[in-house]
Amino acid sequence: MAQSALPLPAARLGRAVRTAGAPTSVSGVVLLLPDGKPDSHRRPSPFSYALQLPLARTLARAGQEDGLAAHVVRYRCRGWNATDAHLAADAEWAVDEVVRRYGDVPVCLAGHGMGGRAALRAGGHPAVNSVLAMAPWLPESGAEEPEPVKHLLGRQVLLVHGTNDARTDPELSFRLAERAKKTNRDTCRFEVHSDGHGLRQHRAEVMALAADFVRGSLFGRAYARPVADALAAPPPLGLRMPLAAGFGRSLRD
Repeated sequence: MAQSALPLPAARLGRAVRTAGAPTSVSGVVLLLPDGKPDSHRRPSPFSYALQLPLARTLARAGQEDGLAAHVVRYRCRGWNATDAHLAADAEWAVDEVVRRYGDVPVCLAGHGMGGRAALRAGGHPAVNSVLAMAPWLPESGAEEPEPVKHLLGRQVLLVHGTNDARTDPELSFRLAERAKKTNRDTCRFEVHSDGHGLRQHRAEVMALAADFVRGSLFGRAYARPVADALAAPPPLGLRMPLAAGFGRSLRD
């Protein structure tokens, strides 16, 4: 007799990623959303979860004096799964869990790949203050309904994409950013020239950009000049902003 499939686990938030000198009180939270698959009901990939831990530690360390807590979300399954949009639903659940645990604190959703799509889709949650989408997976034009953007009004939105990404089309994230900018002026996009989907070639710069954006959007810190310029610039300039080599060595230059 064939065994029935095991039920999928519930989404989990788990403990905050801890660093030395972690805050005793939390004033803001960043939720990291791992990459996933377009269609899959398999259990989440531990590898995708682990890939987000270095960024979670970097953000927690950068924001510790502000009271920042960083969590990596564990999905129910690894697939988006068409109209079910499981990863976005899990992201929204995670924001609800943050509110339950920490109260009325601002939340940044930071996702990579399919997690970037989840961050953008769940960005309309009332507790979400900002969205960071790194190499977001987006549907091809005409394949599905366009990704919604009007719900991002009032949020700070930053997209980051490698120009040599062979897994998720950088042009699709540009087109989404272009539509979002018409609704929400607080939208910008950085291009990481010659980098791929994992954004590993310029890892230090991407992490510094993420830390600057998270601290600026959640706690009102002054953005680094390139970020401030990208947010203020009209399309397409602020949506094709190159991430300069060495970004982060002197964030206020």
